[in-house]
Amino acid sequence: MRMGAGIFVSALFLWLLVSLLITGGSEANAGPQTWTSSRQCMSCHEEVFAEWQDSWHARSWIDPDVRAPSQSNNFQNKDCIDCHAPRPVFETGVGNRVLPRSSRRSEGVDCIACHLLPNGRVAGTIDNPRAACKPQATVQLQREDYCGVCHNQHKTVDQWRDTAWAERGEGCLHCHMPFRDGDPNRGRHHGMPGGHDLELVASAVTLTAQRDANGVGVLVSNVAAAHSYPTDERSRASDLWWRPLAESGEELPWRHLHRIRDPYRWEVDVPSTLLMAAEGRELRIDGPDAQGPLEVLLVYKLTPFYRDPASGEPFALGEVTDPLSDSQEVHRVRVDGAGEPK
Repeated sequence: MRMGAGIFVSALFLWLLVSLLITGGSEANAGPQTWTSSRQCMSCHEEVFAEWQDSWHARSWIDPDVRAPSQSNNFQNKDCIDCHAPRPVFETGVGNRVLPRSSRRSEGVDCIACHLLPNGRVAGTIDNPRAACKPQATVQLQREDYCGVCHNQHKTVDQWRDTAWAERGEGCLHCHMPFRDGDPNRGRHHGMPGGHDLELVASAVTLTAQRDANGVGVLVSNVAAAHSYPTDERSRASDLWWRPLAESGEELPWRHLHRIRDPYRWEVDVPSTLLMAAEGRELRIDGPDAQGPLEVLLVYKLTPFYRDPASGEPFALGEVTDPLSDSQEVHRVRVDGAGEPK
């Protein structure tokens, strides 16, 4: 009787073991999920999803600046759709320009666009066929040409290739997708800061001004961007302004000193004045108004033209008296007047 019971228990254990192996094997060999929305990723990747959802990649389709008449004109410029609502990068191939998709455009540059592989699995840093999304180790995720399918449309990756950062092997992810808390075990942050992050922009450039016998010398330097400043979008611009400081404390109008920008293709009479990586540019403020105390201001613009708040019509640079009404302050320096005690 005991022998029979022992045989029964052994058989039951063997059956359970075989069942588990079969079940596990069937899960591993099951076909990939059908991915219809990045929200499917949220249940397993809650932290990553929250970071992405707060990023400008997630807003690329709904960003009002992108939809403005001077930009995509509500995406009537069809070329803009490619990168603002792209098909999966691995569908069109790393190194090739992405193609536009017709579904879930409101999700912008989403998890599916960046991670979905043609075989239905998702590109990741490790192989794990038992996980729900069946991640597949894909080294191309870390390469600059991968980001370049969109971000080299305006030569950002090409600009990087000629820098010391490229020589050191510090690519796009080094600045724009750093490890969380500097810990590789925690993975990379998916907030992907860029031109909308004023702190990052300010860390890329420096501004100094110094009085000499003739007036004031101004130096603006691209010290930490591993590409030109600004970069990527022709719509980006950065301007230097200055104004005398009145003894009465009255705020005098700003005067335009210099514009840093790559013009649109149709602006054939406008030169490119991008500040290349590691470049410093010297400018002068001279004349009677430069003899007293003054301040110099560097601003950053997500759209190139200053506009009348009432009509929306663009101002000429010489007509702008308050640049901060339509830009973000990056740096400001004060210079004492000639003969003032240091």
